Amino acid sequence: MQQQHQQRRMFRAALLALVFILAVVSTTEAGKKEKPEKKAKKSDCGEWQWSVCVPTSGDCGLGTREGTRTGAECKQTTKTQKCKIPCNWKKQFGAECKYQFQAWGECDLNTALKTRTGNLKRALHNADCQKTVTISKPCGKLTKPKPQGKFHLLKAA
Repeated sequence: MQQQHQQRRMFRAALLALVFILAVVSTTEAGKKEKPEKKAKKSDCGEWQWSVCVPTSGDCGLGTREGTRTGAECKQTTKTQKCKIPCNWKKQFGAECKYQFQAWGECDLNTALKTRTGNLKRALHNADCQKTVTISKPCGKLTKPKPQGKFHLLKAA
């Protein structure tokens, strides 16, 4: 019986502590001032326009690009940004444009070239890229199939 009485006291103390904690938390939150939302800066500055990435050395790797914007009250109207041109991209269509190419087509016997088409996969920093490109390359050696009869005759002799 005494044990039950002691358990009831512990339960009441825990319940009282819980009510106290809840009261403290609610008054603390009520005392906080809500932060007014930041006012959007009204600016007559235009959007940044970026030049193409110019590699520091060679035709790929690390480099820089120039950014400009217009506006009467702009604190900054030009700035330079670091950039990188991947070295494994095809430079033929612009160093900032990457294309997904189809398989090579059949050889055109009139021109001795085979072609394939590439669709734009990715453009770095809003580069001006063509949506599709076509490339050609020489077919390589055109060999006529050798008749099997002569080879077998020579081998047998």
